[in-house]
Amino acid sequence: MHFNITSETIAEIKSDLEIIIVIDKDLSHRFVIDKKLLKKASFSGEQDEVCHLIEKDRLYVGADSLKGVNVRPAVATAFRSLIGKKSYKTVKIATYLSHPKCTASLRAVVEGIVLGSYTFTHYKSEKIKTSIKNIEISLEGYNEHEITPESAAKAVHNGEITANATNFTRDIVNTTPDDCYPKIMANIAEDLAKNNSLKCTILKPKDLRKEKMETLLAVARASRHAPRVIHLVHKPKNPKAIISLVGKGLTYDSGGLSLKPADYMVTMKSDKSGGSAVLGIMKAISEMNLPIEVHGFVGAVENMIGGDAYKPDDVLTAKNGKTIEIRNTDAEGRLVLADTLCYAQQEVKADYLFDFATLTGACVVGVGPYTSGVMGNDDEIKSLVTYSAKTSGELATKLDFNPYLKKTIKSEIADVCNISNIRYGGAITAGQFLSEFIDADHKNKWAHIDIAGPAFVEHAWGENPHGASGAGVRMMIRLIEKIVRSEEK
Repeated sequence: MHFNITSETIAEIKSDLEIIIVIDKDLSHRFVIDKKLLKKASFSGEQDEVCHLIEKDRLYVGADSLKGVNVRPAVATAFRSLIGKKSYKTVKIATYLSHPKCTASLRAVVEGIVLGSYTFTHYKSEKIKTSIKNIEISLEGYNEHEITPESAAKAVHNGEITANATNFTRDIVNTTPDDCYPKIMANIAEDLAKNNSLKCTILKPKDLRKEKMETLLAVARASRHAPRVIHLVHKPKNPKAIISLVGKGLTYDSGGLSLKPADYMVTMKSDKSGGSAVLGIMKAISEMNLPIEVHGFVGAVENMIGGDAYKPDDVLTAKNGKTIEIRNTDAEGRLVLADTLCYAQQEVKADYLFDFATLTGACVVGVGPYTSGVMGNDDEIKSLVTYSAKTSGELATKLDFNPYLKKTIKSEIADVCNISNIRYGGAITAGQFLSEFIDADHKNKWAHIDIAGPAFVEHAWGENPHGASGAGVRMMIRLIEKIVRSEEK
């Protein structure tokens, strides 16, 4: 898909279709030139409501406001409705700005176009995709706000990179476990490094044993696919800060000997969403060439059953020397993250440390299927994550630690237990378990982001299709951009 910015008015641009965003149900705006037809079609301009006037080659979609959080899903919904319609090759759209000289809404429009046009048809015999090749963006504005072609080009460029990285992540998550196991995930990382000037290091079982990553190795033991730990590096000259990203890459999770019920095994290809998000973030950061040193770590493992499987009642020793009593082998992601977090902190002394994981069903129960839970020891770091999520159009909320819940992961025979001894607060106790593997230097630089809810949903919502959403990618790109701006002041 090619984007072109032009000073021509909407009327002057020749295209197969025009997209008009109706803001706050305002059908009196000058861009709305089919008022009678819209009223006849009972179109009111509700958020994400679509009306396609085929005979006029115009498609209207409603957005509650000019803010990116409303414009992005509206545009995505409009473009999703065009998938499979082969008569449209070129689409035109005006510039929608929420504030003078602020390009956030324009970037959101571009993200909406790319995200809404996404399809995953790898396993379909008939490949139904968007036929749209060219997007003409007119600098003619919805309101009186003006924007320079240079500012518009930057917004379009960054929006396209961000959305493409999100779709890259979606593709990895949507790929079946038989086609994406730890070795394949490592291959994806190596190809990404070659194409994006990143440094890539892959740790194989021999290296993992040398690094004493015994909890990660235990989870992998019963699988025929050997584990990998991936380390990608974006290192510009004179970086403004150093950030480490750690992702849970469970390419498939059967639950191990604590076997999941059959219904719960379906969609477990999505348990690699955290690790996939790290790969997507690294792709975008390198392509935007942001002046931040970023390290991406992924613990890629498959959790299966067999005679060599790790067991409830086992006691494992993590890389930092802490012992863990196993009471449930389906609480495996935190074991993989424990060792991967320790390794990341050993290799890099970061200014910020973030981990991403589809860690707990409890988080989905607590905050719903669309929202990530953000945990950690420092309120400023957690607020930075939730602010960046809101800016990017993702949903995230803080879940605070407390000392009473932490007592529930105490073990009588080891340093800590891998599950709580009560049924409630599971998202927070999982986060508190991870905090046991954060060293003193990173204690107040770390946030854990549980993306179990939004990472994979079996219906379309907002700018997201059925399946993988690429959760975490957009929020972290915005967070890193914010750090760059704050360091440049």
